[in-house]
Parts: sequence; structure tokens; C-alpha cells
Amino acid sequence: MASDFPTPSFSAQDALVAVMIGVSASDENMTTLELLSISRMVDTLPVFEGYDRDRIRTVSQTVFDLFAEEDGLEALFGLVRDALPPALQETAYALACDVVAADLHPFQAELRFLLELREEMNIDLLQAAAIEHGSRARHRRLPSGI
Repeated sequence: MASDFPTPSFSAQDALVAVMIGVSASDENMTTLELLSISRMVDTLPVFEGYDRDRIRTVSQTVFDLFAEEDGLEALFGLVRDALPPALQETAYALACDVVAADLHPFQAELRFLLELREEMNIDLLQAAAIEHGSRARHRRLPSGI
């Protein structure tokens, strides 16, 4: 099913936001912890310096519109690939991993999104494992009683 509206192009920062929104929405359950994680990263990470936060709503709507299409995930990855320089492909994967790790309960749809993103961004297995491990470590909670 083709969309009636042309798909906008993304800046590199938009593409990173789209990846985070996409992985959060992939299980059809965007949690508060995921949304807070996205907001915190946009507010604090150097890659988002100068980013217009008002763009988050537009980028999010684009992701939701694409997910409503039959080949929406492929279209999203196409937009992301077109917007991201190779130096930010690992960053995109790391941000997506951080969103998944934020609520401590990855769902199969989120893991599948990460697998497809890893392939689209040409992240090899060793790099992916290191990024995933770092995300888990950053979002680990203290065991009860400590």
C-alpha cells in the first residue's frame, strides 16, 4: 500500500531520533521509561547538540505513519540509511540498544528490530555484542537488599 503523502527526508539527528522511536514503537508499547530515555539522550548527548526538540513530534509521526504501511520498516531504514553518515551507524545502533535496555524487558519485536537495524547499519557481531553489553551495563539496577 503506497502512502498518499511524500515521505520527508531526515537530517542525521532526525534519523537517530527515528531509530529510537522505531525500536520503542516496534512492540506497539512505548513505555514511559523508553520515552524518558529518548528524551534524556536528545537533551544530553553531544550528537544532538543544536537539535530542535520540536522535530521529535514530526519525526515520531513519520515513524508511526511508516509503520502503518506494509513495507514501512524497510522505508524507515531507507530514510535512516540516506541520512546517516557511516560514522553514525554505530551510534544509531547504540541509541536503539539503550532504548531497549531502558525498561529492562526487551520484547521479541524490539530484538527483531535491533537485528534488522544491525544488518542495515553493517554492524558486525563483535561490535554489536560490545554495544549491547554496554547498554545492559548502563541500565542495570541494584539488586534488592544492597
